[in-house]
Amino acid sequence: MKLYFTPGTCSFAPHLAIRELGLDVELRRVRLGADPVVVADGRDFRQINPLGYVPVLELDDGRILTEGSAMLLHLADAHPDGGLAPPAGSAERDELHRWLVFIGTELHKTFSPWLFHPEYGEQAAQVARERLFKRLAVVERQLDGRPYLLGDRFGIADAYLFTVVDWVRPLKIALDDYPHIAAYLERVRARPAVAEALRREKTP
Repeated sequence: MKLYFTPGTCSFAPHLAIRELGLDVELRRVRLGADPVVVADGRDFRQINPLGYVPVLELDDGRILTEGSAMLLHLADAHPDGGLAPPAGSAERDELHRWLVFIGTELHKTFSPWLFHPEYGEQAAQVARERLFKRLAVVERQLDGRPYLLGDRFGIADAYLFTVVDWVRPLKIALDDYPHIAAYLERVRARPAVAEALRREKTP
């Protein structure tokens, strides 16, 4: 299995899930930009993903998966003993799908690109911040009394949520009004799988 990734991006979510499951993976760093390339061999990354963005998961049978949520669901379902997702058909599984969609459409797409591209202007960034704060309030309520997004166990929704919401750090967005989120980020950051994933991504 190969994971095409770029540090600091949403590719950290499937990488974190892989480390939580204790799976072997070959990491392939991608340099993003107008002409994205696979760093190790200089290959045009668009040969792998024509849209030119990470993550991409290449499975052992040669299949290519794009879109982080699809990868997370695949990893959890392929390794059910890891406990990263409720069983299909359960009410809890419906909640998982709801949160994956919420994180992807309401959080991820508010952070990126609007808050990572200053060329869009401060007015666009301010609109994005105001939108983001309303969405963070939803997460804050969900985390009241819960260590993780869906309850007592870390799961793939947490891998995605942590990856995206932790972007408040480089963007210097204060979480003073969101104490449950702030505590949650520290709780997840303390997990050994997070440290391992970060260490591996820093390794040349």
